[in-house]
Amino acid sequence: MKLLQPETYLIGLVGLLAILAVLVGRQLLRTRKDEINLLKLEKSGAASSREASDLYELASVQLRKRLFPQAVTTLKKALKRLENEPDEATALIENALGFALAAQDDFEAAVKHYKTALKAKEDYPVALNNLAFAQEKLMKREEAIELYQKVLNFEPNNKTAQKQLKRLEKIGNVDSPNSIDDRGF
Repeated sequence: MKLLQPETYLIGLVGLLAILAVLVGRQLLRTRKDEINLLKLEKSGAASSREASDLYELASVQLRKRLFPQAVTTLKKALKRLENEPDEATALIENALGFALAAQDDFEAAVKHYKTALKAKEDYPVALNNLAFAQEKLMKREEAIELYQKVLNFEPNNKTAQKQLKRLEKIGNVDSPNSIDDRGF
């Protein structure tokens, strides 16, 4: 039994539409889940909570929803309410605040918060990657390169740092991959 050209075309089209339907459905479910979480947190009074963890959770949802100005306000409240929390909590909140500021193109302020996150937890690869990205946006490429190399010292298989260093190599800001290792980073 031979398939004719129109039948093959229709089968391919139906397959493509099925894949698209699954992808769109997954995105809708994620968005709906974030909406529900945001409503629950707002109804439970998380914005006026005394707990930094509640505020961080609310800010995380706000970041996923790309509500950056609201997330900045929430994260600043969370920083004020940090009491007897481990340094890792401070690092998480400071990094998230830096991310929210960077998303609004305030890279100077973002750098300040990323550095504070790294003071709280020196071996925090996410904050290092974010700081490197912000430094790059501020046209401080050599500092960005050093930071990406530092990330690779903590996590040799860190995909973000590897990708960014390769990209910087392509535009001519790094001599060669071997010279990176020679510097001892």
